[in-house]
Amino acid sequence: MSVRVRRWVRRRVEAASARGESGMTAIEFVLLTPVLFFMIFATVQFALYFFADHVAQAAAQAGARKARATAHDQPGAWRGEAQDVVDSYISQLGPQLVLSPRVTMLQPEQNTVGVEITARVPTVFPGLDLTVHAQSQGPVERFVREGDN
Repeated sequence: MSVRVRRWVRRRVEAASARGESGMTAIEFVLLTPVLFFMIFATVQFALYFFADHVAQAAAQAGARKARATAHDQPGAWRGEAQDVVDSYISQLGPQLVLSPRVTMLQPEQNTVGVEITARVPTVFPGLDLTVHAQSQGPVERFVREGDN
């Protein structure tokens, strides 16, 4: 730093203290602290939401895989097995993160099955109500021997 710059900085500091700006730091701290805390809590809420979304999506995909694999062999029992897989995934990955999951088994067409999950997400901010929605579906898998149709 050059001598001119040091002198200029020293004069500014002396002028600020002479004007009585010594309490400005405390006022800035008081005004900026709530903003900082809001940003931290918003970051935590963002992370909670997206992790809950990933857990719900993973559970829906696992349930749909089980439904696709068992729907042809066990026409009525695939719903219960897919529900068990979804419940297992949620309890292993995020039981405190995916709250009150509502699981719906989908069969929009004859050879298609799927799973749909809607659940609440815990919130950091009071009064905020967030939900996640995940859906996965696919064709029913079936084994066909060579020569069979």
